[in-house]
Amino acid sequence: MGTVSKALSLLTYFSRSRSLIGLSEMSRLSGLNKATVHRLLTELQDQGFVEQAGTGREYRLGVAFLRLAALREAAVPMRDIAMTALTKLAEATGETAHISLLQGSTLSTLAYVYSHQHGTRVTMEDAEVLPLHATSSGLAVLGFSDAGFVDEVLSARLEALTANTETNPAKLRKILAQVRADCMAESVGNFEDDVHTHAMPLFDARQSCIGALAIAAPVSRMDDALRTAIRANLRQAALRLTRATGGFLPQSFNEAAA
Repeated sequence: MGTVSKALSLLTYFSRSRSLIGLSEMSRLSGLNKATVHRLLTELQDQGFVEQAGTGREYRLGVAFLRLAALREAAVPMRDIAMTALTKLAEATGETAHISLLQGSTLSTLAYVYSHQHGTRVTMEDAEVLPLHATSSGLAVLGFSDAGFVDEVLSARLEALTANTETNPAKLRKILAQVRADCMAESVGNFEDDVHTHAMPLFDARQSCIGALAIAAPVSRMDDALRTAIRANLRQAALRLTRATGGFLPQSFNEAAA
């Protein structure tokens, strides 16, 4: 991993629940020594991507992201389009709908919408990073990604997040074959014990998979009727969202869907 990649990887550890990270904690999270982490954070700070705050001089995301986010949204208003689709999907299924986009080898949550039909629901974090091997969104992306990218992901260390998380590359490849056949991924307790999710891939104008649209429900509420409703509404919403953002479905996806 190059210097730039190492520096950018540090940014993925920030979240809503972990908005401030000290030097020692960042070193522990990243597996890099303190001297290296300090050097990388200093370079990020010089460019405005992180800043220090609090009495402990911990690090948080910097103002540079505000400018970049505004420029991105002005050029590609993906989030606005996504929110409309997510709201309709959450209302139709009564469950949490979310969309995630692939950024390099990281799948990050772009937006999510909660349904108000139930008091108990699956909750999410802003910009939450979703493991490619342990979530339906990640499996949906891997199922329609280039073989080289899949090999790279499956050859890395795959963390077992729950007792149900599959980490065997050979078994994951069989799962991905089923994803391609169904044009949809399903995950039960692989990322969180009590969460049952479905996801479909999203494509760009070059027919490349860029992310996934997903529905997450508590395992206790999932029955045949809900599963059928989720799969039907998710399929329609994902196809509409790909077209609404200027994307095209690859021929392999069209044939499998047919």
